[in-house]
Amino acid sequence: MVRVRKMPNQQLAESLKIAKNLAKESVLQSSLLERTHRERLIKAGCLTEVIRGWYLLTSPDASNGGSTAWFGGFWAFTKRYMDERFGENEYCVSAESSLGFHAGDTTIPRQIVILTKKESNAIINLLHDTSILLRTDVKNFPSEIENYNGIPIMPLSLAICRLSGSYYKTYPRNIEIVFKMATLSPSDISRALLTHQSPASAERIIGAYKHLNEATKAKQIYDDLIAADFKLNEVNPFEEYVPKLGNLRVTSPHAARIRLMWNNMREAVEKTLPTSPGFASDADKTISIIQETYVQDAYHSLSIEGYQVTEELIEKIEKGLWDPENIEADKKQKDAMAAKGYFEAFKTVVISIRQVLLGEAPGKVLEADLQKWYRELFTPSLKANLVPPERLAGYRNSFVYITNSRHVPPPRTAILDCMETLFDLLKNEPNAGVRAVLGHFVFVYIHPYMDGNGRMGRFILNLMLISGGFNWTIVRVERRAEYMSALEEASTKENIVPFAEFIKSEIDYWHEHIKNLKK
Repeated sequence: MVRVRKMPNQQLAESLKIAKNLAKESVLQSSLLERTHRERLIKAGCLTEVIRGWYLLTSPDASNGGSTAWFGGFWAFTKRYMDERFGENEYCVSAESSLGFHAGDTTIPRQIVILTKKESNAIINLLHDTSILLRTDVKNFPSEIENYNGIPIMPLSLAICRLSGSYYKTYPRNIEIVFKMATLSPSDISRALLTHQSPASAERIIGAYKHLNEATKAKQIYDDLIAADFKLNEVNPFEEYVPKLGNLRVTSPHAARIRLMWNNMREAVEKTLPTSPGFASDADKTISIIQETYVQDAYHSLSIEGYQVTEELIEKIEKGLWDPENIEADKKQKDAMAAKGYFEAFKTVVISIRQVLLGEAPGKVLEADLQKWYRELFTPSLKANLVPPERLAGYRNSFVYITNSRHVPPPRTAILDCMETLFDLLKNEPNAGVRAVLGHFVFVYIHPYMDGNGRMGRFILNLMLISGGFNWTIVRVERRAEYMSALEEASTKENIVPFAEFIKSEIDYWHEHIKNLKK
C-alpha cells in the first residue's frame, strides 16, 4: 500500500481543523493538542501563546505584534482559564471592576481584579500589557453573582456597597451613570448595606446621591439605615466633580457614557479649534471646490482603511471608465469595489452638504441621510457578491473589534440608544468645531456598522466642518498612525486633546491647499 504524502498546505489545514474543534471561542490548552500540530500552527502564525500551556487560535496576520485578536479574545480567555483553574462561579470580579462593566465601560482593562474562594493571591501577566490580579476573599465572597461576557461579576447594588472611597474620586462619571440608572432602586442599596453592615459605605452613598441632586433617594437610604440603628455621618466622596446628567434617567449606560464624554470633552475642543469662519456666500462655489478635492480625499480615506487604491483607479471610476459589468478583471478587484462605493457615497454626502448650505440643520441632515451614505458605500460590493445583502440593512448585529485597540465598541443591543444620543447631541451642539471633532470621534467610538465606520466618520467630520464654514478637510494617510493613536487616547483615556489638535492641524494644512484652488 502506497501512502500519499500530504502537501504542506494540506497538513496545515488538517492541524487547523483539529485545533478549531478542540478550542472553545479560540482558546486552547496545549495539553489537548499533539505537539506536531502545535508546532506547525505556531510556525504558521496560527497559534499565539498567552501564558504557559494556554494558546489563542489566530489568523496568521494577527501574530505579527497585532493585538486585535487578543483584545477580541480577552474575555473568552479569562473565562476559560478561570473556569479551568477554580471552577465555574468559584471566582468573581471585584467591586471596582464590576462597577465599570455596569457603567458601560467596554475598554479592555490593563488589569482586572478577581476574587476567589481558593488560595490564589497572584498576578498573572498576559499579552499586550494586560494582567489578572487574583485575590483570595472567602469571607466576603458574594452569595449572588451576575455575568458579563460569561465572567461572574457582582450585582450592581452589591458592587456599589463594596466600593472603596478612592473610586468616587478616580471614576466619578462611572458613579454618576450607575446612580442615575432607572433600574437601580434605593431599596436594593439599603438591603445590601443592611445585609453586609457597611456604615462607612452608606455614608459615601448617601453623600454621593445628594451631590448628584438625588436628595429623595439619599433620604430613603438614610432613613432605612437609621431605623436599623446605624450611626451615620454623611460625607461627600467626590472631589470637585460637577454632575452632567441632570435629571436624566439612564436606561442605557453606554448612551449615558457618550453624553458624559461629550459634555466633558467639548470645552477642550472649543479651545483647540479656530473660530468658525461662517458660510461662504456662494454655495455652488463651495460645492465645486469640494468636488475638486475628491480624488485626493478618496485616495487618503481608502488608503487609511488598507485598500490598495491608486489615484489612477479613482480617476478611472470618476470618469466612468471602470465597467464591472463587462470587464471581468474589474469584478475581481475588491479594492475597486470599495473605490466605486466611495465615489457613490461621496456624491450623496455632497447632496447632504448642499442641504446644510441652504440652511438645513446639520444634525437633522445627518440623521436623515446617514443610512443613504452607508448604502451607497457598499452597494457596488453587494452587486459583486462581496458582501451579503443583509449588510445594507443598517447597524451591526454582533460584536466588532477595532484593529490593535483596547476599546471595544458597545454591544449591538446598545447601538440604537447610542446613535440616538449622538444625533441628539449633534442637533443641540451650537459649535461647529465641536460637532465635527466629537461627531467623528463618538461615531467611531460606537462603531455602529460592521465595516465602513472610519470612512463614514470622516464624512461626518466634513459635513459638520462645512456647517461652520470650514473647508473640506482630508486626513492624510501618511499621518494614519498619529490619527489612530489620537482616537485611541480619546476612546480609552477620555482625553480628546490630541485628536482635536490633530484635526486642527489638518484643517490648517488643507486651508492653505484649498486657498490655491480658489484663486
